[in-house]
Amino acid sequence: MKLVVERSALMTALTHANSVVERRSTIPVLANVRLDADEQNLRLTATDMDLEVVQNVAADVSASGTTTASAFLLQNICRTLPDGAQVALERDQVSGRLSIHCGPTQFEFACLPPEDFPLMTATAFSHGFSLPAVELRRLLDRTHFAALVEGARENLQGVFFHATSGDSSPALRAVATDGHRLARVDTEQPEGADGMPGIIVPNKTIHVLRSLIDTADEDIDIEVAERKMSFRSGTIQMTSKLIDGTYPNYEKVIPDDNDRVMKVSKDTFVRATDRMSVITTTDKGRPVKLDISTGRLQVSASNLEGVTGEEELEVDYEGPPMTIGFNARYISEMAKNFDGDIMLVVMSRDSSPAIVRDADDNRTLYVLMPLRV
Repeated sequence: MKLVVERSALMTALTHANSVVERRSTIPVLANVRLDADEQNLRLTATDMDLEVVQNVAADVSASGTTTASAFLLQNICRTLPDGAQVALERDQVSGRLSIHCGPTQFEFACLPPEDFPLMTATAFSHGFSLPAVELRRLLDRTHFAALVEGARENLQGVFFHATSGDSSPALRAVATDGHRLARVDTEQPEGADGMPGIIVPNKTIHVLRSLIDTADEDIDIEVAERKMSFRSGTIQMTSKLIDGTYPNYEKVIPDDNDRVMKVSKDTFVRATDRMSVITTTDKGRPVKLDISTGRLQVSASNLEGVTGEEELEVDYEGPPMTIGFNARYISEMAKNFDGDIMLVVMSRDSSPAIVRDADDNRTLYVLMPLRV
């Protein structure tokens, strides 16, 4: 294998590869990236055996070939090279060692055989469709933070996607919950998504995918099977295994009888709850308390050390007085994804889940479980 590639293109591909590889894996080759040179192309493949990312980089290939090399080492070497530099990679056929040349700089190291590198087997996908990158980012950003990070319930450790009739028209829906909060976001159902099976995309896949499409402006091609999902964006393709399990009936936790509506400035409300949460940081699970009455909201907090704080806000509310408590961090994380300036908090009783919505976005719905005050 012998080729020349532009430094920044190689660096970008290696950054993507390192978001997948497991440096502490008990299988040494999983810390490597596979390099395939053919014609005018260098293909980089990284995997953890559940997730695979493949990226093509334009290269001047004088001898085709395949090897694997430490993804972390390659990225660190590439990081030290000057912008715009041409980087020459060559694998010695006898020793199997890989050499890197860039101007007067040279590195050389041993590689692991490509035969040991696991590749995902081909899958027959049952459904295929495309989503604008901006819309896929919206679905991911407004749901993934609510997924369970760790715990016994693996089926909650990801985002649930499925086709649905929606509130008014067919939709592709993304849902995430950790048992204390729920995020539900709809987008117009793309052609080809009708009837797709409900799938649970793992948290790691969501995070890697989000980084891969961060600056994309084209449509993202998506294919779905019962146990795998594939995303393609430009020169990058990502294939992921799905979580094998049944997602809970999330509709059961969305209340349908809440009738007490509080309209409040999102920024003002978030800043007030953030200030009060400073008091509760030493007492895990202690809520920020909301005392709501006509036209008025008092946000307060206290801790076991006797520290108290309160702040009064003007709100649009005409229901009966009520007191309810919430996790301030949950409020802040939801609000980061709002388009509009007004937050709607729809409640029934102090012990019942509240619905939180963006006044300017009827496609996004959050549910918050209250905390005892």
